Amino acid sequence: MPSEDNSTQEPLAKLLWRAHNWFRTAVTAHLEDGAGGVSPAHATLLSQLDPDGMPMSDLARQMGVSPPAAHQMVHQLAALGLLQVVPNPRSGRSKLVVLTPEGLTRRRQALEVLDDLEAELAQRIGKRRVTALRDALEQGWGDTAAVDRTSTAEGA
Repeated sequence: MPSEDNSTQEPLAKLLWRAHNWFRTAVTAHLEDGAGGVSPAHATLLSQLDPDGMPMSDLARQMGVSPPAAHQMVHQLAALGLLQVVPNPRSGRSKLVVLTPEGLTRRRQALEVLDDLEAELAQRIGKRRVTALRDALEQGWGDTAAVDRTSTAEGA
């Protein structure tokens, strides 16, 4: 149980970021092809992209980056032969980002590495803790704009 004084604890956001980097670094190392080219951000994009493709704006939103940043990453991965940008059959105004066959292979590899890392984490900290962590992270956290700073400052 946490103490009343949280000043000695690291912020939860920092711990989550460190955990995210642990996963992302391992996935990136497995995706590199010797010539480089696949960055941690690229690995995140490959794991987040719907296998059936998705509009660039949806991809940016899902990754939590700006549309120009997503656009740049997509075109870098397209240059590596992992993605294509094609007309959206549902909307003449937008384009879909889709995986190439090589991109599908890399995405599958990334997801397999994530599964292996989750199993490794269960070995390190225990399956029950990993299950509890997953359960907590799968909960709907709500909109960040709805967070009332006065209630959290009062310990409510």
